[in-house]
Amino acid sequence: MSDSAPGEEQLRQSVRERYGGVAKNAGAGCCGSTDAGCGCAPSGSSSPDARTGGCCSGYSATDLASIPEGADLGLGCGNPTRLVTLRPGQVVLDLGSGAGVDCFVAAGQVGPSGRVIGVDMTPEMITRSRALARSAGRANVEFRLGEIEHLPVADASVDVVLSNCVINLAPDKSQVYREAFRVLRPGGELAVADVLATRPIPEEVRNDPAGWASCSSGALTRDEVTERLRAAGFDSIDVTVHSAETPTSSLQAQAEIGVVSADIRAAKPGRVRP
Repeated sequence: MSDSAPGEEQLRQSVRERYGGVAKNAGAGCCGSTDAGCGCAPSGSSSPDARTGGCCSGYSATDLASIPEGADLGLGCGNPTRLVTLRPGQVVLDLGSGAGVDCFVAAGQVGPSGRVIGVDMTPEMITRSRALARSAGRANVEFRLGEIEHLPVADASVDVVLSNCVINLAPDKSQVYREAFRVLRPGGELAVADVLATRPIPEEVRNDPAGWASCSSGALTRDEVTERLRAAGFDSIDVTVHSAETPTSSLQAQAEIGVVSADIRAAKPGRVRP
């Protein structure tokens, strides 16, 4: 069961070039473009502490105060750290960590006794996130260059895997989920904010590099994600798809092909660590 398609390497290179440019230009908007959007729910949250800037709500004032300036490039489609309870001392891995926003939020929750690892395939993002970690003195955060289909992380070494609007960009999502399962300890959790398709995406749209890199044409359906998670070995799978009945103008292109934001939770069977 592979998600690979003709032009896989071209799709990956398109993503790398797009986000390399975002890292250099520091904040071009959701998924790297103010006119492409990221498929997230409208940002007009009624929560008094929800993030009001950028594309997506979900970050509290406390979250935003805990991150170095320049770490939030507005590329996400949710806040995966809110989908799981992080505890002091845990090891957390972020797939496609970008400039590090979710890594820095998680680092504040796991504390000095914990550790957060961010993996990103874009050298410019790694350079940026490492510089932010050094300047902010965040000793419990590290960033590694690598593809999320081939994680530079040891087996069964992580308590929680996070990801924010990135897995949709991977050509082989089944391999991403297998890798996440491999690095998790028994009882470990997966918490993902991503975009999903509410209906099948036409093949010509699916294979468009620009559409893929803008977090739209690479999206899977809810059933497809569930199937891949189950095949990778996960249980306790919960996929919540958010409505996009009244998308903002920045989300219109994705809404037209039925792509919306979603929260994805799953767990690796086994003993839960205290």
